[in-house]
Amino acid sequence: MDRRNFIQKTTLGAVAGVMAFPFISTAQNQKLKIGLIGAGWYGMVITKAALETGGVEVIAVCDVDSEHLQSSINEIEKLQGSKPVGYKNYQELLDIKGLQAVMIGTPPQWHALQFIAACEKGLDIYCEKPLAYDIDEGKAMMAAAQKAGNIVQIGFQRRQSNAFKKAKELIQSGTLGKVHEIGAQIHYNPVLADNTIQNPPASLDWDAWCGPAPKLDYRPSIGHKAWRLEKEYGNGHFVDWGIHHIDTIRYIMDLEMPASFSTTGGLITLGGKITTPDTLRAVLNFEQCPVIWQHRMWGTGDLNTQLNNGIFFYGEKATLFASDNRLIMMPAGRDKQQEVMDIQSPKMQE
Repeated sequence: MDRRNFIQKTTLGAVAGVMAFPFISTAQNQKLKIGLIGAGWYGMVITKAALETGGVEVIAVCDVDSEHLQSSINEIEKLQGSKPVGYKNYQELLDIKGLQAVMIGTPPQWHALQFIAACEKGLDIYCEKPLAYDIDEGKAMMAAAQKAGNIVQIGFQRRQSNAFKKAKELIQSGTLGKVHEIGAQIHYNPVLADNTIQNPPASLDWDAWCGPAPKLDYRPSIGHKAWRLEKEYGNGHFVDWGIHHIDTIRYIMDLEMPASFSTTGGLITLGGKITTPDTLRAVLNFEQCPVIWQHRMWGTGDLNTQLNNGIFFYGEKATLFASDNRLIMMPAGRDKQQEVMDIQSPKMQE
């Protein structure tokens, strides 16, 4: 059964919001037994972060790349002192005895099937962003979580940023005055992998990797860690990076859902290399104020260059620029001094 037919059959009607809670042990000195679905780069990033809490034990790992699977098993065993069981099929992992929660680190085209299956098993879930490949899948996933009553957390780590927490305090205290508009942006020149069609690595089951999504010919530019700019798998820079900033804005400003949404943009310089916009301007009209997202993947520098990556809150009294570890307060009026605040956060993941 393909992804969209599965989603249509599993949508349960009215949808409630998914509550976000951290994984916690249910009894003192008892470690939470978790499984990892998707053991590539970021799957291992979140696994290491979970193990550093000291409250979990990874008892099972799943990946469709045998090299990823074996290397992750070896690394996890070194980190926790016990060896997890390895699987290629996530459904086998979900059936393992004693499993209490899963972390989903696969590309977005797989999220819905794995998430809903975990809900049906009554498991708590940490799922990397984006929650879903599209809106219909997201509704079905939220309905499954509502029915299961399980704990769900999505990987929006910037809610834990000390800089963004400080930005929220400044705005709520009235330092900026009324905020009439918000701008978010990440401009950078991407380093693109080889775009030529070739055989996938011997260790990778490409059919299983594509899963419920359309199967494209393998190219390194759409494979491991490079799928974000391919519309069939990642949906582009706005969905990959932009949603971090949109979620942060909603957290800081206590925004609900936008009343309307419009976009302009397209492929200006990277046509034939990627299939999602290299240039985009999106306007989200919330009740409190509009939020404008922009990205440009040409004619600029590094991802983390100051002001290339961050959020502008435009208030009557001042404009505040906020990024992961820095705030810049720019008071209204001439001859006003900017205030730069460097604020570090404890090991926040990208």
